Amino acid sequence: MHKLTLTLLSLIMSAALFGQRTIIHAGNILDGVSKKPMKEKSIVVEGTKITSIENGYINAQEGDVIVNLKEHTVMPGWIDMHVHIEDETSPDRYIRQFTENPADRAFTSVDIAKRTLMAGFTTVRDVGGSGVNISLRNAIAKGTIDGPRIFTSGEGLKITGGHGDPTNGYRADLMGDPGPEFGVVNGVDDARKAVRQRYKNGADLIKISATGGVLSVAKDGKGASFQEDEIEAIVQTANDLGFHVAAHAHGDEGMRRAVANGVKTIEHGTYMSDATMELMIEKNAYLVPTITAGMEVAENAKKPGYYPKVVAEKAREIGPVIQGTFAKAYKKGVPIAFGTDAGVFKHGENAREFTYMTEVGMPAIEAIICATSNNAELLGMGDQIGSLKAGFIADIVAVPGDPLEDIEVMKDVKFVMKEGKIYKN
Repeated sequence: MHKLTLTLLSLIMSAALFGQRTIIHAGNILDGVSKKPMKEKSIVVEGTKITSIENGYINAQEGDVIVNLKEHTVMPGWIDMHVHIEDETSPDRYIRQFTENPADRAFTSVDIAKRTLMAGFTTVRDVGGSGVNISLRNAIAKGTIDGPRIFTSGEGLKITGGHGDPTNGYRADLMGDPGPEFGVVNGVDDARKAVRQRYKNGADLIKISATGGVLSVAKDGKGASFQEDEIEAIVQTANDLGFHVAAHAHGDEGMRRAVANGVKTIEHGTYMSDATMELMIEKNAYLVPTITAGMEVAENAKKPGYYPKVVAEKAREIGPVIQGTFAKAYKKGVPIAFGTDAGVFKHGENAREFTYMTEVGMPAIEAIICATSNNAELLGMGDQIGSLKAGFIADIVAVPGDPLEDIEVMKDVKFVMKEGKIYKN
């Protein structure tokens, strides 16, 4: 029996080395681009790529592997444009920053990465952490651990005392004066230096906190942070280095400044005005709504002791507003990107966002396109991921039934392939 097992393993490995094909028999296909489903197709995968999509269910040749998804809806792997993949919410989160080492966070992130991939998200944009996110990206890219393809900002940029300042809420003798190395920016020179430091560290994009935030230990969750010349310097320097800029923003003035000065995506957008919505349409800037995070923080704020008092007060106020702002922005024509803020809630539950988006008027097919080809274009990978097409990377997920009829099935992922490798079946 042992020899037989070894022989089978040898044959499987040999087939992989000599171009074994995987043929997915897909009953229902949403290709990430078209709003019309396709029926009864065969997706042929060789190596890391889709080589063809054939009509009907084609027969296997010698050595082919057939995956039967005739009762499923097959889609491109989903892309989440707003996660924090190093960590996730818990009642002791604010204490853990004093008790955990970077190595502890790194080990935690390995489990988080796998959960995210198994939930159908084959690519994510990580918008802020301690720098472990860069090492995690590299480990996944090398195949050392399992997880989604990561684009990361490394540590985000913020002002002294602003959302993300690492010593907010500390007693005076611990507070110090962190600067650009830690992403804390005050003035144009700091702004340029901080962007260049992120480039040196190996980031893929720049994230700024254009306003206060909910989970930081600071009383203001809405006020504008950066001055316009600082944002202009950040965006100009980032663009010179091939980066786009994402801006956390709840208050309207901060997001207006960000969009006016070339920021590509607004994260959350809670109190966005009609005028700022119109500016976003004009500038082709995208709203990343993160509705799930808003819902989660509002619920957690009801739990005694879950957040510090100053955080709980902001969570109760800001959290419930995000979904309504998204609905208004979508109906007005603001470009939308799919993003959840996973980490503010449990990683692996990212698909909740599909439900919240469709609850307020976005058709299911549009939400799915937001999470596939739309996000791929924003990442500069629209010719490689986000669509089921010959020549594209084989990032493929499947759910039972039809999400256009019941969006809840998006939470029940049965099949995950990334770069031609099956991780869940």
